[in-house]
Order: sequence, then C-alpha cells, then structure tokens
Amino acid sequence: MLKAFQTDDAFLENINPAVRDLSPYSVEGGQTASIKLNQNENPFDLPAWLKLEILNEFYKEHWNRYPDVFPTEAITRYAKFLNVPKECVMMGNGSNELIYTIFMATFRKGASVLIPAPTFSLYEKVAALVQADILKIGMTDDLKFRVSDIIEEAQRSRPNVIILSTANNPTSQSMPLEDIERIVAETRSLVLVDEAYHEFSKQRSALDLIENYSNVMVLRTMSKAFSMAGLRVGFVVANPALIQELMKPKIPFASSRLAEIAVMKILENYHVVKGSIETILRERERLTSALREIPKLKVYESDANFFVVQLEQPKEMFEALKARDILVRSVTGYPQMEKCLRVAIGTPDENNKLLSELKRLLS
Repeated sequence: MLKAFQTDDAFLENINPAVRDLSPYSVEGGQTASIKLNQNENPFDLPAWLKLEILNEFYKEHWNRYPDVFPTEAITRYAKFLNVPKECVMMGNGSNELIYTIFMATFRKGASVLIPAPTFSLYEKVAALVQADILKIGMTDDLKFRVSDIIEEAQRSRPNVIILSTANNPTSQSMPLEDIERIVAETRSLVLVDEAYHEFSKQRSALDLIENYSNVMVLRTMSKAFSMAGLRVGFVVANPALIQELMKPKIPFASSRLAEIAVMKILENYHVVKGSIETILRERERLTSALREIPKLKVYESDANFFVVQLEQPKEMFEALKARDILVRSVTGYPQMEKCLRVAIGTPDENNKLLSELKRLLS
C-alpha cells in the first residue's frame, strides 16, 4: 500500500508558470450516457465488417517495429482524396497534436495570435503555454464573425497567426470562403483555418486557397464525419514549403500503424462515411425546424454536426437532461454564450428523445 504523499510544493518552482495557471482539460458531465450529445461525435460507428478489415490488416503487422517516422502511405492516400499533392499534407495524432505542432513552429516569446472568440479553447491554452500574446475579436450578436474587425486588428497588430475555426466550435457558424480570402490576402499573418466540421458545411473549403497563398494552413480531422474519434487522426494541408517548416518540430512516430491502416481502409469505403453524413444533415434540418417550435428556446442556424440553443436557465436544463441520461455541453462559460447549450446531432431515435424531453421540461 502506498504511503501518504508529501505535501511539500517546492517542486512547483520548476514548473512553467504558464502551466501552473492552467487546468487540465475536462468534459463537464463526463463522457458516459445512454444518449451522448456533448462531444460533437458522429453518432454512427463504423460497421463491423470494416472494423474487421482494418484489424485483420493490422494483425499482419510487426507490432515490435516502429511505424514510419511520418505515415507516408496514409498521407499519400489522403492527398489523393483531397486532390492535392502529397507534399502539401502532414498527418498527426488528431488535429489537437497538429495545433501543438503548428504553435511550436510559429510562436516564440513576444509573438502573438489573433483568435475570434468564442472558439475552441485549445488555441488559447497552447498559445498561453508558448507565452504568445493573445488578441481577441468578439462575434456579432448572432455569433457570426466580424471579418472587417479581424482584418483591421491584424493590420494594426501584425499577429504571427490568425485562427479561423469554420464551422466554429462552439457557435456552429461558418465564414464564407470569400471572407477567408480577404483575411489571407489583406494581412501578413499565417492563417490557420480549422475545418473540423467541413463535411457538414455549406461553405467552400479554404483548400481552394493554398495554391495561390503561401500563408494558409487548413486543418482537417477524421474524428467527426469519419467516425474515428477513438483512433486520433488529423491532417494539416498547406503550401509544401510551409509544410516542410511545420515538419521540423513534429513529434516523430506520433501516428500509429493502426491509425494509418484505418485511414486507407476508410477512404477506400468512403460511401460508408458519406451515408452517415447525409443522415446527420437530414437530422440537422429536422431538428432545427422542430426546435424552432418549442417556446422559451432559441436555436441558432448551424453549419456543423451540432447546434446551439439559448434558454433562460441553461445550467438547470443541463442538469435536468443529465438526470435523464442525456449529455449535452454547457457553453455558458464562453463570452456571448452565457445562456447557451451546445448539442450534437445524434441518431434519429436519440434526437426524438431529446426533443421530447426539451418539450416536456420547457412546457
């Protein structure tokens, strides 16, 4: 049995002060429920036959050997899927690892990042770790991007990087491609366009910009539309010369051979992914219409696989749904979203249950 640990905190003087000011990432409410709508996952798992194909291929591998330093086969296959040269693509252990890599490559003490807010919290967390100055531009009252304000601030402050999460988490709003191009063309910053939810978006991808602009980075993930959140696969796409610089601080061997095989097999069977996307998009339209009929609740138009609802007592609603084994995400800690909940789109049955409980609780 372990003895009681010493409580002397002298070791803290050797911890980065930026780290001491942070908290570990956590998911409020936990990650287990009968109806789990709090992490923007695809509610449809990959079919058993496809999982078995992946596992059978992985079974043949030598598990005692390292994978490639960088997963060349998966990078080549994904580049073909996107119709871009393979030299434009870097793969990571989820897009979160790539955010760390990009920030390591671009920031130093005294550098700055411009972040429209509210947005995904990891950007600000990693910026704080590398001691970059953080500049924020708020959203409009309807949670849309203030494009002219972003450009004006970028021209004045000259940040090293501008972050554009589109569709944006947690607001569910997107930025049209022409507005992204304005920011790219009218500033001298690197522009990181996080397209984690692109497969659900009505907007054109910023991939259309990488041929003509060397300062654009497009972040993609297979955690959402591709049902691979548990396998941790992400990609960044950019000008080949920029990719070469980003590769320098990249952690070697970060992507497992299992993840690489899964990428190739799933892209070979993209019809499976496409089918689930189509179902989610149909459910998004159905849910939006149904939610608009519920009194005491406002639903924002969504361009992602989740939506934002505004109500007078969001914390009480969060707890009430949790008590009924339905997990949603409280986003009340974000600026301009103090009365909001974020809800992922589930299966049709899960969505029906959610609608039924919301109607009953708000009646």
